[in-house]
Amino acid sequence: MSESIPEKAIIQDNTIIRGNIIISVRNLVKNYVSGAETLYILRGINFDVERGSTVAVSGQSGSGKSTFLNIIGGLDRFDSGTVEAAGQDISNLSESDLSSYRQRRIGFIFQFHYLLKDFTAIENVMLPAYMTGMKKKEAMDKARLLLTDMKLDDRVDHFPSQLSGGERQRVAVARAMVNDPDIILADEPTGNLDPRNSAMVAELLFAGAEKWGKTLIVVTHDETIACRAKLRYALEDGLLGPCPPEPAALTSEAVTSEAVTSEAVTSKAVTSKAVTSKAGVGERESP
Repeated sequence: MSESIPEKAIIQDNTIIRGNIIISVRNLVKNYVSGAETLYILRGINFDVERGSTVAVSGQSGSGKSTFLNIIGGLDRFDSGTVEAAGQDISNLSESDLSSYRQRRIGFIFQFHYLLKDFTAIENVMLPAYMTGMKKKEAMDKARLLLTDMKLDDRVDHFPSQLSGGERQRVAVARAMVNDPDIILADEPTGNLDPRNSAMVAELLFAGAEKWGKTLIVVTHDETIACRAKLRYALEDGLLGPCPPEPAALTSEAVTSEAVTSEAVTSKAVTSKAVTSKAGVGERESP
């Protein structure tokens, strides 16, 4: 894979700085080989995201959305192309360097919360920070602040078994932000929730990303979540492209006009039917 540095980029402290672009993907290819069969998952994707953006990626099940997200997050390798994220070209990083990249640069949120059942909400949130060297009190204070942002300040000492599904997922959102990552990657974060909890988690996730200045990429089938993102993409046949624009909403004036017209047409149809019916009666009564 190429290790070339893009034009208009500079190197500072061994990281790539490329304007306001925080994620840059070029000619990304990912295949899965199973026996004699090759599955072509990603077929040369190009993708740029500016720092602080919110992005939604949609597509049919099996289209490669999660694979794409996992590659950006350093969880999966790819066959060719380049991926630069949070100032690092991750194309050829060692496993050790990838682990450091995931810990410090990326916050993950999955469909399942993956909370540790023997730890309280605040302990689940503080652990990633504590494990990367933050002092325990500082990690606890940061965890408490994030849980307050998630409207869970009265649930910090509860174990996962004492929390609802929506509350557990909000703890997972707080945990994803505790190490102050540059990028939040959320893979169907509300897929296991009912509509009410789904809406709450989505609202707090996007609000948290905005408050803390995070770049957020969400893979979702949920239209109510996707419409919150500033940018929307669809992954189809291994290629990523902008979602087609939604049909323009009718203005209130147009809706009123359409309703009046519809009423007039209906009235005319009813009148016509009455006239026809009356004429028919007249014919039958004629000698």
